Amino acid sequence: MLQNQKELFGIPDGVHYLNCAYMSPLAEPVVEAGQKGLLRKTRPWEVTPQDFFDEVEALKTAFAALLQPGVSPVPSNRIAILPSVSYGFATVMKNVEPQAGSKIVTVDEVFPSSYYTWKRLADDHGMAVQVVKAPDSSGSRAQAWNQAILEAIDEKTAVVSLPHIHWANGTRFMLEEIAAKARAVGAWLVVDGTQSVGVLPFDMKAVQPDALICAGYKWLLGPYGMSLAWFGPRLDNGRPLEENWMHREGSENFAGLVNYQDQYKPGAARYSMGETSSFIHIPMQLAAVRLLAGWGIENIQDYCSRLSSPFAAQLETMGCQLEAEAWRSAHILGVRLPESLDQDAFAEELKKRKVFVSYRGSYLRISCHLFNDEQDFEELLQAMGDCIG
Repeated sequence: MLQNQKELFGIPDGVHYLNCAYMSPLAEPVVEAGQKGLLRKTRPWEVTPQDFFDEVEALKTAFAALLQPGVSPVPSNRIAILPSVSYGFATVMKNVEPQAGSKIVTVDEVFPSSYYTWKRLADDHGMAVQVVKAPDSSGSRAQAWNQAILEAIDEKTAVVSLPHIHWANGTRFMLEEIAAKARAVGAWLVVDGTQSVGVLPFDMKAVQPDALICAGYKWLLGPYGMSLAWFGPRLDNGRPLEENWMHREGSENFAGLVNYQDQYKPGAARYSMGETSSFIHIPMQLAAVRLLAGWGIENIQDYCSRLSSPFAAQLETMGCQLEAEAWRSAHILGVRLPESLDQDAFAEELKKRKVFVSYRGSYLRISCHLFNDEQDFEELLQAMGDCIG
């Protein structure tokens, strides 16, 4: 059974950081990797041509194994290294063949970078963006929401774009069923894994997305400015945003770079950003992915469940509304606060107690990881209890 790992993160006593969905702290091995990478630039004569490729390939391999642990991980040549999630969405948008009158299906209050991408595609090509809103009903709300998504996917659907876990409230989406419906009508399936990959198991074989795009600085415990993506066969012959030299065949031969090559490296290599080899970011993200793999994604989710579930029940007894347990993740709790809560006093109390959470839309978002413990939640509950009239 996985235990608390706070000692690896350098969080001071008295700080209650329940905000990993906003930005994770860096673990010591990740910090050390970044420091070594920074110092590497002080001795550029020691950086060899092979150094531009080795750690990049190691990161792709490690991330592929994280997505599908076991004896048959997903092929690492399907992994691309990106500067941001919006870069990944823009890459997919460039390769969708738009048809006037078709539509893009997404969900209400999706992360803005996703919405703006599809809004641009729709506006430029006479398409529509169908936003599936969450029903007002409680209890079976998430189930009804998922059913509404399935019903929205029809023969006019060109793209289905949604997260695995809703970034504001932690609601789970039935990706297997949604993926099957998307495939049945020939629609692209684009999944934002930012708030789930690294902390919640993702079944690649069952979902088979055309693209899975993940920010590195949240649940993947990496640096800001690093994202990772898996691009499926539908993108094998597509066009990248950049025509970068590193992603062409034979780019390892620096002496022959002026022998221009039309052929890209196979798989998703063409979609990686320029200066892929970032000697600071790549080793940091590699160290983080290896740390996650060592813990095990199922074990991390189990720890979060053991930690957050009792407190979720207490929040409900205090008049808060949460998604039904079967339809929410353990690492993100989206909480609708009771009307009897003095919001201003609560904000001040959180600040005084050094409890860090986020507000997203109409939700108080609480997000935990291995660096959290019962005391973090106790401080939050006490702050809330002091402010309920």
